[in-house]
Amino acid sequence: MDTLSYKTISANKETATKEWVVVDATDQVLGRLGTKVAKLLRGKYKPNFTPHVDCGDNVIIINADKVKLTGNKWNDRVYLSYTGYPGGQREMTPARLQSRPNGDDKLLRKVVKGMLPKNKLGAKLLGNMYVYAGGEHKHAAQNPKTIDLNLLK
Repeated sequence: MDTLSYKTISANKETATKEWVVVDATDQVLGRLGTKVAKLLRGKYKPNFTPHVDCGDNVIIINADKVKLTGNKWNDRVYLSYTGYPGGQREMTPARLQSRPNGDDKLLRKVVKGMLPKNKLGAKLLGNMYVYAGGEHKHAAQNPKTIDLNLLK
């Protein structure tokens, strides 16, 4: 048996096969949508996944305004932030965040950002996500393929 034929292949920026995919968020639960999108951005569904390289896909999320939360999480869940000043702790519910301008984009980015690595690579991967509230997007030139998230694990 030749052990040299079993080399582990490590992908790099040049050999990574990045694709453009469209995800429809209609009636998808926010957290489950976020985990699958984070795995797509990271490249975990690919056989040549390498942890320290951006080998994931560019993900376009359409109908982000039709995402849902189970139970009463629209009003009960609280996102905390701190301004840096004494008494500067702010709280925001998903319903208030979504009602603001660009709220659908901010809500999905907040959810997916928490599921990506907390380093430069995670920030770069988050830049590969494009969120649109309606059913139209401006990336038709990239010929994206549509993915059904219910078929992914």
